[in-house]
Amino acid sequence: MPTRTSGKAACLLLGFMMLGLGSFPCAVWGADEAATGAHAPGGYVTVHGAKIWYESEGSGPPIVLIPGGPGSSHGYFHPFFSALSGTNRVIYFDAFGRGKSDRARSAKEYTFDRDVEDVEGLRQALGLGKITVLGHSYGGMVAQAYALRYPNSVSKLILACTLFSGEMWQANNDNCNREIQNQYPEAWREIMAARDAGLHSSAPRHQAGYALVPTDLFYFYNGASARRVSFAVNPEVYYTIAGDDADFLIGGDAARLDFRSDLKRLRMPVLVLAGRYDRVALPRFSVQFKRYLPSAQFVMFEKSGHFPFVEESTATFAKIRTFLKR
Repeated sequence: MPTRTSGKAACLLLGFMMLGLGSFPCAVWGADEAATGAHAPGGYVTVHGAKIWYESEGSGPPIVLIPGGPGSSHGYFHPFFSALSGTNRVIYFDAFGRGKSDRARSAKEYTFDRDVEDVEGLRQALGLGKITVLGHSYGGMVAQAYALRYPNSVSKLILACTLFSGEMWQANNDNCNREIQNQYPEAWREIMAARDAGLHSSAPRHQAGYALVPTDLFYFYNGASARRVSFAVNPEVYYTIAGDDADFLIGGDAARLDFRSDLKRLRMPVLVLAGRYDRVALPRFSVQFKRYLPSAQFVMFEKSGHFPFVEESTATFAKIRTFLKR
C-alpha cells in the first residue's frame, strides 16, 4: 500500500478535493506519487497541445477517474481502483499541470474549463467511445461539468465526495477553519497572526500554521487510514483555479461554479457517494444532491471520511460494480 509522503502540508479542497482533494484539508505539496505503490502501464497522449500522462488497467467498458485538488495527480487512486479492472478498463490520468503531465508556461493556462475540455480530449485521443466518468472531490466538479457539456460521451456518472457549487466549497472551508479554531487553538493563533499581517493562505507563513494540524482531522473516519494514501498536489494549479486565499476564501474559477440548477438535465445513470465523517465535503450539503439530482442513487458510507474507497473499500466497490451493471 502507498504510504504518506513527506513534504510541506497545505490545505486543499476536496479535492484533493477537494485534492480532487478539495479545498481544504491539509495535504502534501509536490511529492512524486509515481514513486509510491504499483501503477498500471502508462504512456502519453497529446491533448490541446500538451502531453498528458495516462495509465490503463484491465479490459471492458472504460471508466475514467478524475482526481481532486485542484492540482492532484492520480496516484492516490492506487491500488484501490484495481478492484474494477476485472470487469472494466480503468483509465487513470494526470491532468495538465499535475503529476507526469506537462506544466504550463504561465499559471493563467490552468483553468477549470481546460480541465473539463481535457477529459474530452483524452477520451478522443484514446478512442474510448462512451465512458463512465468517476470524479472525486474537485474531480467531481469537473465530472459534473463534463457530463453536462458532453452528455453523449458519458454512459454513467459517479460523483464521489464532491461539491455542487463554490458556495458549498466556501461553507466547507468555514467548517474546517472553525474546527481548527476549536480543536487546535495554538495553530489558529499562528494562522490569525499571518492573516493579521495581510497574508493570504497561499503564503508560506500561513501554510506553516495549517501544517500544525493533522490531515486526518478532515479526511478520515479512522486516522490510521491516512497511512494508506499518498498525495501529490501542484500548488500553482490549486491556487490559480481556487484563488490565492483558497483555504479561507474561495476565489478564481472555483468561486463561480454552481451546478445546482443544471443537474436535473442529466439523463445518464448517476451514483453519488458520500462519507459520514467527511469534513471536506460535508454531509449536510452532500445529501442535497438528492434534491438537485433526484434520479441519482445516493449512498452514505457510515465509517468513512473523504475517501470511502480507502476506508470502506469492499462496500464501496460492491456499490460501484452493481451500479456499473445497470
